[in-house]
Amino acid sequence: MTTRRAAAALVALLALTALLAGCSSTAAPAPVQPVRPVPSGTTVVAGAPPAAPDTSCGDPRTSLTPTPEPPPGAMPAGTAMARIVARGALIVGIDQSTVPLSYRDPRSGALTGLDVRIAQEMARAIFGDPNRIRFRIENSSQRIPNLLSGQVDMVVQAMTVTCERKRQIGMSSVYYDAAQRIAVPAVSPVTSIAELGGRPVCTITGTTSITTLRAVRGANGQPPVVVGVPQNSDCLVLLQQGQVDAATTDDTILAGYALEDRRVAVRGAPLASEPYGIGVAPQNTDLLRFTNSVLDRIKADGTWAAIVAATFGGTPAPPPPGQYAG
Repeated sequence: MTTRRAAAALVALLALTALLAGCSSTAAPAPVQPVRPVPSGTTVVAGAPPAAPDTSCGDPRTSLTPTPEPPPGAMPAGTAMARIVARGALIVGIDQSTVPLSYRDPRSGALTGLDVRIAQEMARAIFGDPNRIRFRIENSSQRIPNLLSGQVDMVVQAMTVTCERKRQIGMSSVYYDAAQRIAVPAVSPVTSIAELGGRPVCTITGTTSITTLRAVRGANGQPPVVVGVPQNSDCLVLLQQGQVDAATTDDTILAGYALEDRRVAVRGAPLASEPYGIGVAPQNTDLLRFTNSVLDRIKADGTWAAIVAATFGGTPAPPPPGQYAG
């Protein structure tokens, strides 16, 4: 609920209280509307559409050339990896509520999912032990600030590689190719974003999805009403409550919505490509090259395919190839 609506509700409640106090006991009570709470941090994003995407880096999928991967526990002196070894654990920024990418197993309480497994492979490469890792739970808008402040060594959190982000941090080669689509109630007749002009659509703040959504227009010429939330799971809540007509984000995340609630359907053609990369602090180019080497290895030795199959089921498509320069 917005501040204005909350204030209006309070005024109405006070007026109703005063009215009842001055009336006889036989006066009929005013009807009470049901309360429909919204997740904390929910906001309607208004204003001019965003500028054209930043293309200053050329192909954003291109990362720094990998260096040879040293044996676990034997990181070269003076490197970011050696400092991580000295600390005793790799610190990774991640989410904990995004099925099937990074979420808590309801039986064990342990974090699991695609992003978690990829992060554990980074810890295995540094220490020889995938459990020498500390996860810092964060939302999408905290990913880059936490890297820049040194609170995490890397971010493995469904982070799309873009030129805008690469101007702020280092980003690895692509470890998974996703695409932005929409999710709607299964009973909804909506099949594409073109039908959502002027209608409320949820997405996550601090993501490329919200930028894409703000730039689209429906078939009626109107933009969707952009409802921004801090957590991926918040959009599912709003969709289930009927407070938005659709949600849009990466198809990997929307697939999780459909797994959690069979009343939700993923529809429509892709709105944008979403290639995931691992984020590191801009000064840690040695860690970035190391990360690219690990990604190349797990794509080649079958580890990546096993992780993807365990996450999504079936036989995965070939992994995205690394693209390097510099």
